[in-house]
This record gives sequence, C-alpha cells and structure tokens, in this order.
Amino acid sequence: MGDIFQRTRLLLGDEAMERLASARVAVFGVGGVGGYVVEALARSGIGALDLIDNDTVSETNLNRQIIALHSTIGQYKTEVAAARVHDINPDCGVTCHNLFFLPESRNDIDLSQFGYVVDAIDTVSGKLALIECAQEAGVPVISSMGAGNKLDPTKFEVADIYDTSVCPLARVMRTECRKRGIKHLKVVYSKEIPISVPAIEESEQQKKRIPGSAAFVPSAAGLIIAGEVIKDLIA
Repeated sequence: MGDIFQRTRLLLGDEAMERLASARVAVFGVGGVGGYVVEALARSGIGALDLIDNDTVSETNLNRQIIALHSTIGQYKTEVAAARVHDINPDCGVTCHNLFFLPESRNDIDLSQFGYVVDAIDTVSGKLALIECAQEAGVPVISSMGAGNKLDPTKFEVADIYDTSVCPLARVMRTECRKRGIKHLKVVYSKEIPISVPAIEESEQQKKRIPGSAAFVPSAAGLIIAGEVIKDLIA
C-alpha cells in the first residue's frame, strides 16, 4: 500500500505524522459527535484508537451518525466504527470497550495508557467522572458540550469551560467542575440558543424530552474536536 496520508504529510511533515502514528487516543461515546471524531482521527493517521460505548445503532441514528446505515442497525457502535477504521487504515489498532462510562465504572479503564481522551458522552455524571479520571492520570482531555436542538454549525467555539456562555450543558458543567476543583477543561461548545422542541411521548404514562438533531451540527462538533486533538498531539 502507498502512503495513504501523503496529502496530510504535505501539511504536517514527517515528524508530526510519526507522532500521530505512535499516538493512542480514547474516544468515549461513538454517536453523533464521537463517530465523526473517530472518522477524522482515523483519516489523520492516529496509530491506535480505543472506542468506548455500549449502545447499538438504531433507526433514529440514521439522520446524523456516520456509522449508522440500514446495514448496521442493531450492531454495537464501537464494532461498526472499528470496521470502518480498519477499512480506512488497516494499520490502525482499534480496541472496542462495550460499556457505558459512568461513575461506578470509572475504574474499568486505565486512562494512563492513552495520549489523549475525548469525552463525547451524554450524561453529566459520566462526563465529570471521565474528566476527573483523565486529569488524575495526567492525560489531556477535551469535552463536547451540547449539540442537540441546534441548527447552526458556525456557532461552535473552542474554549476553557469557565469561558463558555449560552450553552445549558456548559453552565451545568462549569458549576460541577468548580465544585470538584477542576481548574481547567478544554471544551467545544455552541453559542447558539437551543431551539425549543416538543417532548416525545414514550408511553401513555410519561414523556421524555429527546433533543432534536440534524446531520450537520454534531458532525461539525466532532470534526472540530478531532482537529484540536491532532493539533495538541503534534504541538
């Protein structure tokens, strides 16, 4: 096989490409945001990826998740993503962890083995546990804030969590990070005011407010995150 990263090498140079090839990155959450992170990292020459998610592809993922196809419905997202990575770069090592990262599972994965951690999970408790573990292990971490109920991908910014505004999830995370003594956290967030959407009826007894999402918003967040990971790894 020829040099599949020839075009990237022209921009970054040999030394940077060697750093990427020797890097191991963990992506927590392989959905609308995380799936595009994995895609871009694989196409950038990252040498090893760990994919952490316990969800399977569903029909409702088809509108926005790069791994979601009719042919992949019902399959673990990690395994679908791993197959896609190997089809892009057979030399990339991929390890799948079919689990949801929550405070109670924080000791299931040793974060010290990674060169970078991407937080693209949904639950606040899981995000906080992951961030704490990454910082305790001395591993750089970047966290995705809310991408749901938004339609403008140009509103995303990269900032420290304490410099964010507008985003409801970022507001919660600022408060919780302050309580935990987390002094810095790199995040990708949107300044777009979320659109109010009707609650989806799950049953006659209850309604669950599921966020609306489009193909071009979580994907933009994922690509921005991947770009930050690459820049930090070769800096």
